[in-house]
Amino acid sequence: MINVGIIGVGTVGESVAKILHDNRDIISARAGKEIVVKKGVVRDLKKARSVDIPLTDNVDEVLEDPSIDIVVELMGGVEAPYAVVKKALKSGKAVVTANKALLAYHRYELQDIAKDIPFEFEASVAGGIPIIKALKDGLSANHIESIKGIINGTANYILTKMMQDGVDFEPILEEAQELGYAEADPTFDIGGFDAAHKLLILASIAYGIDAKPEDILIEGIEKITQEDIVFAKEFGYTIKLLGIAKKVGDFVELRVHPALVSKEKMISKVDGVMNGISVVGDKVGETMYYGPGAGGDATASAVISDIIAIARNGKSSPMLGFKRPLESGLKLLERESVVSRYYLRLLVADRPGVLAKVSQAMGEENISIETMLQKPRSDESASLLLATHLCEERAMQAALRRLFDLESVKEHPVMIRIED
Repeated sequence: MINVGIIGVGTVGESVAKILHDNRDIISARAGKEIVVKKGVVRDLKKARSVDIPLTDNVDEVLEDPSIDIVVELMGGVEAPYAVVKKALKSGKAVVTANKALLAYHRYELQDIAKDIPFEFEASVAGGIPIIKALKDGLSANHIESIKGIINGTANYILTKMMQDGVDFEPILEEAQELGYAEADPTFDIGGFDAAHKLLILASIAYGIDAKPEDILIEGIEKITQEDIVFAKEFGYTIKLLGIAKKVGDFVELRVHPALVSKEKMISKVDGVMNGISVVGDKVGETMYYGPGAGGDATASAVISDIIAIARNGKSSPMLGFKRPLESGLKLLERESVVSRYYLRLLVADRPGVLAKVSQAMGEENISIETMLQKPRSDESASLLLATHLCEERAMQAALRRLFDLESVKEHPVMIRIED
């Protein structure tokens, strides 16, 4: 028998307990052992729960119980769960977590503490999609050339509705909140931070690179309007919030931002709250992973797959996928050196000579315009929608400053990268 302690019996924790009970026959058959939730830890013992398991508000009743074999950490946050997980590992207990924020900041420290103690985290990225196992095991013979993922369902739901229904950002955000897809404070999702945490975990497994959220380019979807949607449709794109990890020579670029993606790409067809991740290996080529990225049962399914893996083996595969340090020499590419094509939206005075001044400002940074769409407005102004050829991020940022300084440009330009 394997005894489990769940720290954090919220939506996902309740689903874990229910699935272990409801599907116990198939789970026991696959694990080779019965798996039992011995105790759950909650903040408020007075709050009604929909599971019939022993509960406590004292985390040490799990961490110091010698009969508990696996600690499932579902607390949320960073430093408090870090302390809990460290104590569990130092007590020799296996750990399963769904906490991407914890891993975004402390994955390498936890790897050093865990050593040969099982530490699994499939549920931390893309909920019900087994992307961690795919990278650690299924694609382990490959050098990973790139990862491009839609890994936040809230942002994808909003952008999908904007594209399909022609509705503006704010009403769709309110709808997402009413449906439970977005939190009361949605900043973490729509600002790109949730996706960034998940991307850093994938990048560690793919490239052995240690970076923190503060080290990488992160932008959200708040500034996207229907004018951007019109341009995207006109030129055969859709708009997605992407997490991108890409090997460029001896460097790895890591970035999270909205991107115009060709409608011909598989990842552009991932709509609603679903997640999708494209992984390109040097030998296998492109593989695509699709499924629910969140929700109690989907996330719990991944948590339980990790519990079963530990129950089967009693030992851990390498936490981040490497039995010994990867001597690749790969370094994080500074964000100013990222090369991309760009889309710009400018609100300009609707008069002769403005386009020439815009072209000149961009030309001074060696940026050329590939396509352009102009939409006159009723207030003697016009929206100028542009797509560029390839250029460096530093050149684009310099061009944006030049454009904003032009007397004919009325608002700060909006920029979205184009991911071919």
